Amino acid sequence: MQRIMAVIVAIGFVLNTYGVVDAAAQSKSNTELEIVNFLQQLFDARSRFLLSNDNEMLNRYYLSMEKASRHALQQEMIRKEYIQAWATRRKVRFERVHSHIRVPRIRIDGNRAKVSVVLSQKLEYSYSEPFSVFQSFGIGTRHALTLIQTDGKWHVLREWYSDPLNENPRLISATNDNFPNPLIQEHTKRNRSNEGKLGYQRDRAIAYANKYAGAAWGAGNNNRYNLNYRDYTSDGGDCTNYASQVIGDPHEGGGLRMTTNWRYWFRSGGSHTWIQTDRFRKFLLASGYVSVISAGTFEEITKPSPQRPYGDIGELKPGDLIAYILHGDDVDHFGVLVGYDDNGYPLVNSHTADRIGVPFDLGWDQHTRYQLIHILD
Repeated sequence: MQRIMAVIVAIGFVLNTYGVVDAAAQSKSNTELEIVNFLQQLFDARSRFLLSNDNEMLNRYYLSMEKASRHALQQEMIRKEYIQAWATRRKVRFERVHSHIRVPRIRIDGNRAKVSVVLSQKLEYSYSEPFSVFQSFGIGTRHALTLIQTDGKWHVLREWYSDPLNENPRLISATNDNFPNPLIQEHTKRNRSNEGKLGYQRDRAIAYANKYAGAAWGAGNNNRYNLNYRDYTSDGGDCTNYASQVIGDPHEGGGLRMTTNWRYWFRSGGSHTWIQTDRFRKFLLASGYVSVISAGTFEEITKPSPQRPYGDIGELKPGDLIAYILHGDDVDHFGVLVGYDDNGYPLVNSHTADRIGVPFDLGWDQHTRYQLIHILD
């Protein structure tokens, strides 16, 4: 009888123990569901906020008494102000913003949680002309947030992300009268070159750029980078690695021949010239693979001339590169020209942050210089 009672007690202990574990797991699961629901509401509201005139729309998601939380909210205010100011300058109107989030990590510690969020956004815009059809582009950002629960509600305590729209709304370049021009697309088709006879697979490079544009809305490969290559986002940025892949990947990309200095070792990573902006630019200029059309501010490269009726930028072809220069002659970023919207606006893809079909100057200011690099076919 005593043995039977001992067994019963042991079974009860085990059941109670598993019951406590299950209850804790269920509580954690419920909390995670609450957090995901909060994040969905937050990022949906932030997408709507970009087009809104209601400056208080996001207040309930932040804590006014916390400095870091106020700073995070202020960044969203600047973002909205910038994109609306850019639209006014470029004579377009943003019509709709769609968003989707993925939450790869949630770590809960009491009333706080650290989360990682991957945001994909689609922005639709139209020109002021009557019957203008909607144009669209995609961006993707990776966010690290600390949330805090107060009075039973979650709020953003702090946040970090590399924002492609984090620019001063008062420093947007003016628009030249004849820019953009829908005839630029026919011009670039007629002006295809074969000066270098290098076998550059331009159409394949563009397809690669669109397939592997990462988290940007509309990208292929399930919004993932090409896993055959290392992701250098946390090591200073992945934009140059991506540009090198686009023009140099031998299987899907443009297929430019790798060299001793510019190459990718698939077991160890890329050379300095493959992944670093200035070294990549220096390699290109000395390689015989490219010619430089010009370098200048937005107003300078879009201004038409008798020799170049669509401006210097009209001499680029889809599959070419734009180097973004912020200080002196140091390159800060690379974008890949992938085409034009219906009105002839040049569109680029990039990594860090992820962009697909984005107007080439969106997210840059009047001091930015653009070096236009044409790859010889």
